[in-house]
Amino acid sequence: MTRASGRSWRAVAWQVGVIALVVGAVAWLAHNTVANMAARGIRTGFGFLFEAAGFDIGETPIAYQSFDPYWRAFLVGLLNTLRVALPGIVLATLLGALVGIGRLSRQALVRGLCHAYVEVVRNVPLLLQLLCLYLLLAEGLPDVFDAWHLGGVALLSKGGLSLPAPVWQGDGLVWSVPRAEGFAVEGGVTLSPEYVALLVGLVVYTSAFIAEVVRAGLLAVPRGQAEAAHSLGLTRGQALRRIVLPQALRVIVPPLTGQYLNLTKNSSLAVAVGYPELISVANTTINQTGRAVECVALVMAVYLALSLLTALVMNRYNRSILLKER
Repeated sequence: MTRASGRSWRAVAWQVGVIALVVGAVAWLAHNTVANMAARGIRTGFGFLFEAAGFDIGETPIAYQSFDPYWRAFLVGLLNTLRVALPGIVLATLLGALVGIGRLSRQALVRGLCHAYVEVVRNVPLLLQLLCLYLLLAEGLPDVFDAWHLGGVALLSKGGLSLPAPVWQGDGLVWSVPRAEGFAVEGGVTLSPEYVALLVGLVVYTSAFIAEVVRAGLLAVPRGQAEAAHSLGLTRGQALRRIVLPQALRVIVPPLTGQYLNLTKNSSLAVAVGYPELISVANTTINQTGRAVECVALVMAVYLALSLLTALVMNRYNRSILLKER
């Protein structure tokens, strides 16, 4: 056996040993946990997921009643989490890109405003921002019958943000525009104050970090690239879109993935403003069933799956934009 092959076998043996040690530790902890819970008369297992939940959920993307099983309540919580995370990622990316580009603007006022935005938002805790936003929406806005009209197509009040929505009629899809009718809003779709506060808070907070990622990526592109584009007659905007930004993406995408993961995980702070996402449903379930270990395990598994899926998609996109060597 050569020296190289000997080192290879030792490396494999070390890896197998570490994996066996980790698996053994996890199995020992699981066995002790189950034994201790059984000794105290605490039921274990996931059978409770098929029992009637017995509680209502304020916002339900799918049909749900209090007599539905717990697994359906968890599904509603998961969908509510995705309902915030997916549009939050898109909006935070757009806002963060604009602010990041603005930080490199030739206009001193634009640079200063973008710099102030980043520094203020990043250094104020997200939980505090969410509470301030929710207080503003719940107390600072008018009642429904005095709702603010936004462009003649949207309404903003203590009842939430009402937006136009497509509806199916006999002649096809038409837009249903919201309108205030007494103490209620008819037509369109209404986003609750809890949802709006959480979405805006996540978008604003995450966009400040994305702005710095974008700024760093743009600065990583050699200045000669932009100068060469200008010598060919491209405007500054054209050079940014066609030359600088495509190259900067190779630097931007990896840290951007981390910000997407943070936004998804930060949605768990929704419990502070009363939005019924996954953590909120899990807390209610724990209070009713006492199955803390099982509920925490489910929540961990869901967030792990969402993180791995996000990382997989972003890594594939990152590979697609890498320079291909011949």
